[in-house]
Amino acid sequence: MNLLVGKKVPGSNPARSTLIEPGLVSVKEAIFRTVWELKKRGYADATVQGYNQKLKTICKIADLNRPDQVREVVAKKKCSLAFKEALVNAYDHYVKINKLVWNKPFYKRQRALPYIASAEQVNQIIGRASRRYALVFSVLRDTGLRPVELYDLTLRNIDIEKGTITVRSAKDGNPRTLNLKPSTLAMLNEYVRKHECGLGSRLFPTPSAVRHAFERNRNDISEKLHEPSLAKIRLYDLRHFYATMLYHKTRDILYVKQQLGHKRLENTLIYTHLVNWGSDEYVCRAAKTADEAKDLVEQGFDYALTAPEGHMLFRKRR
Repeated sequence: MNLLVGKKVPGSNPARSTLIEPGLVSVKEAIFRTVWELKKRGYADATVQGYNQKLKTICKIADLNRPDQVREVVAKKKCSLAFKEALVNAYDHYVKINKLVWNKPFYKRQRALPYIASAEQVNQIIGRASRRYALVFSVLRDTGLRPVELYDLTLRNIDIEKGTITVRSAKDGNPRTLNLKPSTLAMLNEYVRKHECGLGSRLFPTPSAVRHAFERNRNDISEKLHEPSLAKIRLYDLRHFYATMLYHKTRDILYVKQQLGHKRLENTLIYTHLVNWGSDEYVCRAAKTADEAKDLVEQGFDYALTAPEGHMLFRKRR
């Protein structure tokens, strides 16, 4: 089915024109066909949703069935190169699936090191949030989950007894098991009891709702504490915080890759540049029994080694 430009509806906005010639379909139908075709090809739901949103963004400023117009408005749009690259990649799928022809422009995102919030900043944001969103932000801090992965969680993914979450990557990575801190697990238990959550029901708000709540809370705290640096922290920076702390703790980049659900190692290597190796100061404790070891773990200590006399040694960063 050809989607070359046809007649417009009289009085319509040219940038949102609807094709009415016989044998042609509307832009809305063409977007749906693009999204459905990508889904049938096995693209991850999060990826498909992203492409769908990008196509709708372009549709607001250009006629998707006029590739030259799309090239022009993307070139003029005031946004980052990374966002232009994302728009072009989404539209390229639209072009190919709907049998249009265009010369795909080249945009190369400029990779920058992510902003890594301090533990104090993260805890300030969590501490001022409502009980519901304190739980949400704590889970993201403890696990490094993507917001869409958090949204997909049900009680079937959570072992309340062990305090673990098993999740499959939103981008078709390997499944992984992640640990919750005891304080986060306590909040989760209270939340599940209060809301009487069923095994198959989603536990948490949509990614957009979580993002908006985070930004409102962050901006409010930044203003009240007169700390402009807090306003720079994004919701996704909780994932960067988790990854950096995990690499600092383990020095194992392959383990960090697994726990983040990355498919490519190069996406994980960035965290090796964010750790200050000069800050390795620890408090050490010894445990003689399993109960003592359990208490130390609950306090945030990590097992280091077993001494020759049989004592288990634990450490925690100052």
